[in-house]
Amino acid sequence: MDLDPDDVFRDDEEEPENDFYQERQASKELVVYLVDASPKMFNTTCPGEDQKDETHFHVAVSCIAQSLKTQIINRSYDEIAICFFNTREKKNLQDLNGVYAYNVAERESLDRPTAKLIKEFDCIEELFNKEIGSQYGIVSGSRDNSLYNAIWVAQALLRKGSAKTADKRILLFTNEDDPFGSIKGVTKIDMTRMTLQRAKDAQDLGISIELLPLSRPNEEFDVSLFYAELLGLEGDDLTQFMPSAGERFEDIKNQLRKRMFRKRKVRRITFIIAKGLSIELNTYALIRPTVPGTITWLDSVTNLPLKTERSFICADTGALVREPTKRFQPYKNEDIKFSTEELSEIKRVATGHLRLLGFKPLSCLKDYYNLRPSTFVFPSDEEVVGSTCVFIALHRSMLKLKRFAVAFYGSSTHPQVVALVAQDEIINAGGQVEPPGMHMIYLPYSDDIRHIEELHTDTNGVPRANDDQIKKATALMKRIDLKDFSVCQFANPALQRHYAIVQALALEEDEMPEVKDETAPDEEGMARPGIVKALEEFKLAVYGENYEEENDSKANGKTSEASRKRKAIAENAVKESANFNWADLADNGKLKNLTVAELKYYLTAHQLPVTGKKEAIISRILTHMGK
Repeated sequence: MDLDPDDVFRDDEEEPENDFYQERQASKELVVYLVDASPKMFNTTCPGEDQKDETHFHVAVSCIAQSLKTQIINRSYDEIAICFFNTREKKNLQDLNGVYAYNVAERESLDRPTAKLIKEFDCIEELFNKEIGSQYGIVSGSRDNSLYNAIWVAQALLRKGSAKTADKRILLFTNEDDPFGSIKGVTKIDMTRMTLQRAKDAQDLGISIELLPLSRPNEEFDVSLFYAELLGLEGDDLTQFMPSAGERFEDIKNQLRKRMFRKRKVRRITFIIAKGLSIELNTYALIRPTVPGTITWLDSVTNLPLKTERSFICADTGALVREPTKRFQPYKNEDIKFSTEELSEIKRVATGHLRLLGFKPLSCLKDYYNLRPSTFVFPSDEEVVGSTCVFIALHRSMLKLKRFAVAFYGSSTHPQVVALVAQDEIINAGGQVEPPGMHMIYLPYSDDIRHIEELHTDTNGVPRANDDQIKKATALMKRIDLKDFSVCQFANPALQRHYAIVQALALEEDEMPEVKDETAPDEEGMARPGIVKALEEFKLAVYGENYEEENDSKANGKTSEASRKRKAIAENAVKESANFNWADLADNGKLKNLTVAELKYYLTAHQLPVTGKKEAIISRILTHMGK
């Protein structure tokens, strides 16, 4: 095992006093969207989500718009630029033909995604032919090379920032798999060589070029004609890059929404192994709950954020207490006063360091000991040289002996016992799948464990499933088995709805975007004949043939009882309503003198809705009476 923390989990330009800023800068993305605007992108159509034909240009623009809406919520500090190539008009800082920089034409810096940019970009298709125009930028008899120019403009826009502190990407949308197909001879060879060299120069600067091909109807995008060499694809990589045209088109919008976050350091801790021996570890959060952003309160006049301040006022004099407050604890009829510092010292149980207690066999670690998501730990040699060597020795020994370490860890107010479980490195043909390191699992105290309460103390009377019922249940489970299940398939529906509302308000949209609840059952799949048959057989085996009839009779009994109650309430309302002269009360404006319960007698007697406040109820009565 070869551990190299600089390569696996290194954080660039770390500053302890500003961890959040450094993490944000190190995971920042600079993206340039390059969209082919040749006439072929407008002439080629394919079926969209609603089965209507959509042009490839519309598909590309829709993908970018969706990506911007996702970025503005998830990572608003990313910076983007949108460029079209194969255009009639030119608009870029380098003054190159056939390239139109949509949002950053007059400067070299990129834009952050904003509501204004998204609203303007949504109208791009309506104004494109009039203001920008479409034409073939690579034609026979001309030395113009719009693809070369587009990569040059994109490279110039991505000069900002170091490749170590930002992820630089060019996303290329096109349906032309051979951009130099119309050119022959030496000219084609020369222009191809120049374009490939320009792409290599960009990649040498840490810029990744990603191709999002749009396949033509009944014809697969052949990446091997030109783009395989530009992207450096060969062998298995080339084969895996070329899925069927249908699958590629189906997944293209999802590709921009998916993002693999790099593992970021949460904090650095000291691991005390023995007296006089300690090493430094970095901790990484593998799972972190995502919640809607915090609400910022603004001043109603200045629209500036409000600051909350707390002051203590003396109950006797009403004056502000400027001295530090003290607390007291009654003891034997006397108040023992404590200062804030004294209370902090009393409560200080843990120092924040990780302290080794010993080792136990892995068989002692139960599944239900996991109180919350574990933390991944990895050594760091930045402050304590030799931490990696000590960590490797512990790591290898724990794997060899199949043991885990028990340690004490936690803050001063929340100390915990934790288990350190060694994880070996996992590598496949595609590279590293899981890095070597340790998982820090938070263990419960004895007070936290709850023993199971037995419902049936006498096991003789407990119902048992027979072999036939178990067989039918097994068949049902096999039928509705979730293939290739992963939690990454499911987005939080509450969070998605929250941001859909925020998006609608920010973009001043008339309708809220449709939110797909991925946690809802697959009704279409559950209605397949095989599943329906397995479910019916299971119900029949467990409940018998008369199950449906028994349920119907119970339901009818409940319905008739509920009907009798409603009928009794209506009859009572008619009786009570007859005691009032409603016409006289309405004419003299005395309906407001009645209670809400009395007013509802009229509504119930005339089968009108009874909900709402008193004013709404009176209005409903007057409307019904024609007043």
